[in-house]
Amino acid sequence: MAGEGCIFCRIARGEAPAQIIWEDEQTMAFLDIAPVARGHTLVIPRRHYRDLMSVPDEELAAVMATAKRVARALMEGLGATGVNVLHASGVAAGQSVFHFHLHLIPRREGDGLDPWPEEGYQGREREREQEDDPEEVCKRIRVALALQGPKRYLN
Repeated sequence: MAGEGCIFCRIARGEAPAQIIWEDEQTMAFLDIAPVARGHTLVIPRRHYRDLMSVPDEELAAVMATAKRVARALMEGLGATGVNVLHASGVAAGQSVFHFHLHLIPRREGDGLDPWPEEGYQGREREREQEDDPEEVCKRIRVALALQGPKRYLN
């Protein structure tokens, strides 16, 4: 069974506890067990996909529709004045649970959370010095997109 040891798959199958906010045939939303803000919610596809690149477009659209619905409820139900939608694909990006998921983090003015620190991210200055010319970066990405063809999913 795909995702047999995956905690999010176990939650989706009803085999592990979670504070479920929303569920439908394709998606589920539940509270994060280590919230960074009141109402911090995770949105997942019920089927197991390792990361963003492996989710079929139709299921990704369903996840985003659920994220939009839940984000609106976080604002209306909890009085949030904004919502961060966060995702990490791969170890280098900080992914810790290898089942595609989005974090919805309700925000309020002055809440102390800072996803875009003014002083930048640690080590970023060194990376900027080593970056290619923006035109070359753009060209490399466009070539990779062209090689993918119309659809390509990494499993």
